[in-house]
Amino acid sequence: MIRTDPTHRGAAPPAAHPLPARRPLPLLLVALLLLPAAGILAQPPEGGGTPSALPQPLTLADAMALGRQRARAVAAAEARRTASQERLRQARGHRLPTVRLQEIWMRTDSPAEAFALTLNQERFSFQDFVAGDPNQPDPVNNGISRLEVELPLYTGGELSSRIQQAELAARAAAHGADGTADGAALAAANAYLMLAQASEQVALLERSLETVRAHADTARSYVEQGMLVRSELLRAEVEQARLEDLLEAARGGVRVARAALAFRLAAEPEEIGDLPPLPPPPPAQGDLDGWLSAAEERPDLAAARLMARTAELEIEARKALLKPRLGLVVRGDLVDDVPFGNHGDSTAIIAQGSLDLWAGGSHRAAVAAARAEAEAARQDVEQLAESVRLEVRQAWLAADTARRRQATAAAAIDAAREAERITGERFRGGVVKTLDLLDAATARREAETRELVARADANLAALSLAVAAGRDPESALRPPASPEPAEGGEASPEATGEATDEATVTDPTNPELPRTLR
Repeated sequence: MIRTDPTHRGAAPPAAHPLPARRPLPLLLVALLLLPAAGILAQPPEGGGTPSALPQPLTLADAMALGRQRARAVAAAEARRTASQERLRQARGHRLPTVRLQEIWMRTDSPAEAFALTLNQERFSFQDFVAGDPNQPDPVNNGISRLEVELPLYTGGELSSRIQQAELAARAAAHGADGTADGAALAAANAYLMLAQASEQVALLERSLETVRAHADTARSYVEQGMLVRSELLRAEVEQARLEDLLEAARGGVRVARAALAFRLAAEPEEIGDLPPLPPPPPAQGDLDGWLSAAEERPDLAAARLMARTAELEIEARKALLKPRLGLVVRGDLVDDVPFGNHGDSTAIIAQGSLDLWAGGSHRAAVAAARAEAEAARQDVEQLAESVRLEVRQAWLAADTARRRQATAAAAIDAAREAERITGERFRGGVVKTLDLLDAATARREAETRELVARADANLAALSLAVAAGRDPESALRPPASPEPAEGGEASPEATGEATDEATVTDPTNPELPRTLR
């Protein structure tokens, strides 16, 4: 077959074509390359939305939910989770054929290459070959449009090991994201409890200051009537000034705590209004053995075990370097003396295999290093498991102690208030001095402060215990599962909602959840 090519040497160019016939193809390629960029520009920006307003009043459960949603650490962990999933997709893709499109252009006067390229272009002429000097050929232009398919047939098990490693890493990243979210919720809860405690402390000091001012006014009246010496009044005024100083410091603590909570919620301090009173601590949920069992599935421990398995798989991946590798390549070329031409064509099927007979011992050293790294990972996991068990034990004891402290402090409040009332009546009757009255007021304030601090500590200890055992901190706010009544028996008064000898209050974080104070 004789092919006509207007661009071949010696042929006359077309008569009336303002542009070469092949120009539209590069322009089309440029247009296709610009389409993805146009699509990207048309997409709305991610994360450009304004965060929704904070709920009012803000509860402890709200703060933990917002901490999960807005924390940058959580967003970073989710990005790492997505990256690990994409790396898994990347690893699996290595099993599939690689399809490659290439455009190659060259100009050469090498005798061997000039001869071969002329043959590939199907322009070889024996008359031209014998008419010239084969050792001094004219420069030859050559363009190759190549479509190539490459498929790995056997890699010694390296691909399988890499895919399994990517799967385990993706699962570990998911556990890490869950643990990060729980940590962000706990941090938000801690900031919330500190603000609620500081706010209640301000209210306690305001009431105490109001009480001391009333005592000072009474003492001033008695001094004016000659019933009390002036030193008693001065003592009351000194106590009043001390409380005013404590109140200003407490108000400053509220501002600091509000800023800390706003930081955890990615909000402005002005968005956080008055918080409801601190709820009583949640009841105990299970014994220590139950918490220790739950901690075996803690996210960071589960992630560490998965990564230890990836270290073991690295041994198999390194052993693959000692085995042969097989691959298949299928290639099709369109060849011409200009880019994107098709004057000649050819195909090739290539099967190739390789085996490293000697690499200076580097492959075996890599296997030995992988074994050592796997052993190190196993030791790290065991150490982490032991530290987790210790952390859970400490958190359980801290939560139990905090609940007991709060119960003791709550019982002391009524006694302190009654003592203050009796002392006030005796002062008005002239039996005791102003100093005794002020001491009773101070004892009542200190009892209320101890109960407030113990209540905040008990709430935080319960949430910290849940996180230490691998549970979400919100689980500490849920009521423990009630045991079902035995067949033919009656349900307990707590299950039926009947009145008992125990006092119940409502948890402000969940109005439907009763709390029992024993």
